[in-house]
Amino acid sequence: MKQVLIATNNAHKVDEIRTALDFEGWEFMTLKEAGVVSDPAEDADSFEGNARIKARAARDAACAVLGHPVAVLADDSGLAVDALGGAPGVYSSRYAGEDGDDAANNAKLLAELSDVPAAERSARFVCTLVFIDEDGGEQVARGTVEGAIGFEERGSEGFGYDPLFLPDEFAGERTLAEVSQERKNGISHRGNALRLLKKQLSE
Repeated sequence: MKQVLIATNNAHKVDEIRTALDFEGWEFMTLKEAGVVSDPAEDADSFEGNARIKARAARDAACAVLGHPVAVLADDSGLAVDALGGAPGVYSSRYAGEDGDDAANNAKLLAELSDVPAAERSARFVCTLVFIDEDGGEQVARGTVEGAIGFEERGSEGFGYDPLFLPDEFAGERTLAEVSQERKNGISHRGNALRLLKKQLSE
């Protein structure tokens, strides 16, 4: 049995990872399930940098608790809007401030883009995964989903910026919050990154 520690306690994220990386004999566990506490400062200037910080911190913490190295998977993701020079980027979750929430972040994004026409509202969700094996070997996988930012929130199925994001896959007619989770996973940035990581690990 290969144990893989996922550097999160987000149940939805864990389910998506378990489904995507369905290698025989692999067992996934969250930080909480492993009895590991890890909450490092994510102060890198890139998604890959922050994912690596989380992966290394979780690996060190797990080794101290479990007494042996385990494989670790961490991710960092966010929204990059071209008209804003790639913002909010690594600050996606705290775009409206450390105490901000999804509603505040979305409101700020709409305000920042209030004078930007539809043709110039291109954006993408980005997810970077960092996988560190028991022996310290590292794999990095990056996934994106291209689209644009709408003029109002639509849909109740998603979270974060989903109600504003119109994927190219849907021809700009539906937001990520207007489709099922299964449909979203099929095109999502994390789903794309996980599919690439699975291919890399299989090779």
